[in-house]
Amino acid sequence: MESLILTPSEPEPTKNLTAPREAAQEWLTLALFALTLAMIAWALYLPTGFGAVAFVLLVLALTLHSSLSHEILHGHPFRARWAQTALGIVQPGLFVPYLRFRALHLAHHEDSRLTDPYDDPESNFFDPVVWARMPRWARALLNFNNTLCGRMLVGPFVGLYHFVSCDLRNIRKGDRIIAFHWLAHLPGVVLTLWLVSLSALPLGLYLLACYGALSILKIRTFLEHRAHERASGRTVVIEDRGPLALLFLNNNYHVVHHMHPRAAWYQLPGLYRAQRDRYLRRNDGYRYRSYSEIFRAHFLRAKDPVAHPLWSKEPR
Repeated sequence: MESLILTPSEPEPTKNLTAPREAAQEWLTLALFALTLAMIAWALYLPTGFGAVAFVLLVLALTLHSSLSHEILHGHPFRARWAQTALGIVQPGLFVPYLRFRALHLAHHEDSRLTDPYDDPESNFFDPVVWARMPRWARALLNFNNTLCGRMLVGPFVGLYHFVSCDLRNIRKGDRIIAFHWLAHLPGVVLTLWLVSLSALPLGLYLLACYGALSILKIRTFLEHRAHERASGRTVVIEDRGPLALLFLNNNYHVVHHMHPRAAWYQLPGLYRAQRDRYLRRNDGYRYRSYSEIFRAHFLRAKDPVAHPLWSKEPR
């Protein structure tokens, strides 16, 4: 069986290569984390009749909290693993356990496997053989999911179904680590639901806000990685400095993040500006000017096929 063709034109970056870390600036991440929790608390305890305002606040805060969870697992504001876990273990977004997210996301940072339908846990591509065997309704759903509109509307459901069903299958096979990750997540879920029950906000509206936050996050992940023969050419940069870039904590400079995974969110724009040509050479010009450009190009038109275009069609 053939695999993805890897012919890098330059050496892969050393994983320990980092931008200069200014520990004194880590208070920015802590302050943003505190602000996010304050936004959630404010949304929950708005009086009855402010449901629309509470919903918008929650979607924004939960999106930002997910972006901060990504920062936490990469060592900001704390390098110690136990401190990271203490800060991230309670996930008010409910659907994704922090420990599971950490394990899968760090595996995703093995750049040689990016977009691999089997070995990249964040890949949106399918093995062409698996794709050919799918029923027509499933292929129609996944084709819609490959437009930005579909990714935002049904993408969270599709992603969660695949994520949870795979984890349950592995737990039934005896994977105790995955089982522990979910068990460790449950107290935070119970705490969050208890706090929601004390508020004037209906539980259904809170759950809809959790889904809405995942929907916003799908804008970021929609085209982060493409099928490319070179591993170094698979990761995008989106030169956006607007509200979405703030919600995503500058992770739109995604090629910079993959080359310097320990660089903090507030360092990424400066790193990119300092060596813009280098990053664009590395990712073979995989660049968008803004998220508005992406909406115009791909809101109703798929960017990629669902079946990996460089993957072997032989059974695996």
